[in-house]
Amino acid sequence: MMAVHAHPDDEASSTGGVLARYSGEGIRTVVVTCTNGELGDAAGGVKPGEAGHDEAAVVAQRRQELARSCEVLGVSDLELLDYHDSGMMGWPQNEAPEAFWNTPVADAAGRLAHLFDRYHPQVVVTYDANGFYGHPDHIQAHRITVAALELAPIPQKLYFPVIPQSEVEGFLELLRTADAERPSEDEDSFDLGTPDEQIAARVDCSDVVEAKFRALEAHASQTDNQFFLGLGLDLFKQVFSVESFVRAHDTTGAPVPEDDLFAGLRPR
Repeated sequence: MMAVHAHPDDEASSTGGVLARYSGEGIRTVVVTCTNGELGDAAGGVKPGEAGHDEAAVVAQRRQELARSCEVLGVSDLELLDYHDSGMMGWPQNEAPEAFWNTPVADAAGRLAHLFDRYHPQVVVTYDANGFYGHPDHIQAHRITVAALELAPIPQKLYFPVIPQSEVEGFLELLRTADAERPSEDEDSFDLGTPDEQIAARVDCSDVVEAKFRALEAHASQTDNQFFLGLGLDLFKQVFSVESFVRAHDTTGAPVPEDDLFAGLRPR
């Protein structure tokens, strides 16, 4: 399995469960991280543009954290594409010529296709066309993955991680009951749900969900992760023990819904 992600820490937040589960089953797991995460937090939560934000130091720190996260998740191989972080949508850094967002899709897709050739992944996981929540680097990761699949049609299945629409309100209610801080002051902005009829796979990761939590802990420099860690391990397990996916490409004919991303690929 190959997971194509935009930044260090994305591998833990959206696919930590399946990476840990399938690694534990002896399946080779590969993480491709497209950008260096330069525009993440520096030490002490210092943001880009603030005094003390040193991109080189941020990259060094985030690479260490990424290596530790992959170790916790049992990831077999880590590939770094070394593109420059583009920042959040609307940031002036989106326009920088070196930003991943401005990299020609064909160029980056060609590099990813070479990784398809090297590793021959059966299953690939990346973001949907909106990058899960509209982040330019996530959108670009989606674009290059789809283009790479056309250049090197090796993967037999392609999935996008999503949140089922039916689970969003339950998640918010659980936070209210636990008196946990919401992801946003405006609940309407937490509109990440995908219609349930589009969900192709729900994968039980309850046996490895603590590894997902510990992988997020490895990315301690990034304050965005404090929301998830602030839930505490017990509540985190209640919320994140199942990972859900839309299936975008399949050559196996495996019927949906699935409970295994490798359905149709394993001996019966």
